Amino acid sequence: MKRFLFIAVLLALAASPAGQPTGRHTFALGATDFLLDGKPFRIISGEMHPARIPVEYWRHRIRMAKAMGCNTIAAYIFWNYQEPTEGVFDFSSGNHDMARFIRTAQEEGMWVLLRPGPYVCAEWGFGGLPPYLLRDPELKVRCLYPRYMSAVERYLQRLSAIVRPLLVSNGGPILMIQIENEYGSYGNDRAYVARLKEIWTKNGVSGPFFTGDGPTPYMLEAGHLPGAAIGLDSGSDEKHWDLARSIAPGVPIFSSETYPGWLTHWGEKWARPGVPGLLKEVTFLLGAGKSFNFYVVHGGTNFGFTAGANSGGKGYEPDVTSYDYDAPIDEQGRATPKYQALRDLIAASLPAGQSLPAVPDPIPSVAVAQFEMKPVASLWDHLPAPLASVQPRPFEMYGQNQGLVLYRTTLVGRKSGRLTITDLHDYATVFLDGKYVGALDRRLGEKTIDLPRTDNAVPVLDILVEGMGHINFAQEMIDRKGITDRVTLSGMTLMNWQVFLLPLADAWVSAEIARGGNVTGSRPGIFFRGTFRLDAPADTFIDMTGYRKGVVWVNGRNLGRYWDVGPQTRLYCPAPWLKAGENEVIVFDLHATEASPLRGVATRDE
Repeated sequence: MKRFLFIAVLLALAASPAGQPTGRHTFALGATDFLLDGKPFRIISGEMHPARIPVEYWRHRIRMAKAMGCNTIAAYIFWNYQEPTEGVFDFSSGNHDMARFIRTAQEEGMWVLLRPGPYVCAEWGFGGLPPYLLRDPELKVRCLYPRYMSAVERYLQRLSAIVRPLLVSNGGPILMIQIENEYGSYGNDRAYVARLKEIWTKNGVSGPFFTGDGPTPYMLEAGHLPGAAIGLDSGSDEKHWDLARSIAPGVPIFSSETYPGWLTHWGEKWARPGVPGLLKEVTFLLGAGKSFNFYVVHGGTNFGFTAGANSGGKGYEPDVTSYDYDAPIDEQGRATPKYQALRDLIAASLPAGQSLPAVPDPIPSVAVAQFEMKPVASLWDHLPAPLASVQPRPFEMYGQNQGLVLYRTTLVGRKSGRLTITDLHDYATVFLDGKYVGALDRRLGEKTIDLPRTDNAVPVLDILVEGMGHINFAQEMIDRKGITDRVTLSGMTLMNWQVFLLPLADAWVSAEIARGGNVTGSRPGIFFRGTFRLDAPADTFIDMTGYRKGVVWVNGRNLGRYWDVGPQTRLYCPAPWLKAGENEVIVFDLHATEASPLRGVATRDE
């Protein structure tokens, strides 16, 4: 039963002592050292993101970091997660309760480095910025553009009220707050960086502050805030520290992102950096008495539509759903060989008589026997009322940030030939008179397809567009989804569209799709449903082998995207989202027209 599992988990957690010293402390920036209560203090931090971890597992993951040798937890706060709708904030429900996460770290004897943005990167959609900003056709971000700064100020004002009582000076665990993130990799408006500090201080949060930038002269010069500590992403060599001291002497320096793993995009092999190079770097940091933060000690999962994307030399590169990151603590919270190697290394550096706490017991996981799926609904039978649009517009201009949009028009004049979408963001399936023509993939630079001849005098063109992750880094961040400009057919601009908004919201799927019904036709765009039974809930991974591209819901919770281009075929489903007895799975697939069975496996190892 579910109750049995959580009693077991709580008993495992209770074995680890809690209790950071109570009362207020001081934390200050010395000329070279961090000073806790006036004494030099070395930060050994492990980063994890509360939005990527089921709230029921926060304490377990924090205890795992502590047992590896960390004394601090670093945490990104994702602005768009806390303000999902313009002007509507959530700092209290479930994974949105940032104060609870920070207090949990304190209860476990851990300090906190807060990384609240407004921009964070983090392979998270739009780098944490809220997509509602993209409704502004002239939007500029990460600068003093008034529309952007008005939203930033509102966010930081609300967040300040949460943060103030949790500062170390007020009896909380927060040692430092980061101003922006890797700003020197993006821009050079130092007045913008200074303004962010002013907003914090105006709202009663006086720091200390730090910045984090790559160890190059131009990044440090553009991104550093005078008087703030310097974070290096990463500080893996003494020359990086010498450079930082030459640019901003008189403040402490630390490696704000020491990388034990790396990210993975769809269509790539899993990123799996080796252990020897990591141990060499950490040996240097420990031996030199330097402070550092593991980015990340535990990655977690990009549940739902939260995964971001890059825009490097390969073009558009969307991130996979898993944020395992090849981190020391894997996606399901287990200690890896990398974890044990780091734990041994850190333990060997402890003063005589000190030792690390025991590693918490792993969270139980279970394999689920193969179960059948059946088609229950066609997207085409559940279209909402359309909006009229002379030409296609991006998702955000219709007030939608994710999911699908169907663009439909009747062909007049040109009725066949080369169809060009300018531009496609990010994946489209194309239909003519209800018949599938083909797919277009932004990753591959695809935006044209040939429409066949038809005998229909008034053929109907449907372009079903999936918006994937909003770009979260560098100069392509203004990344609106859908059709961003126009569609042409052999040079003729197609006008007068009907636009159907399909955000695939969890509540809509549960209300409209889960109850089932008849599937008419075999046009791709089908929802499949199945159930499996458990004696007691435990973590599992839903194996999507047999499906093409789409989204999975379990008991109404969106596990995220799957895609047969790989490398990920298994989606993490945490025990708190399951129940004893029958559990429901809904799959929406853009291509599959026949159901395939599913199963659950106990690990994500692929």
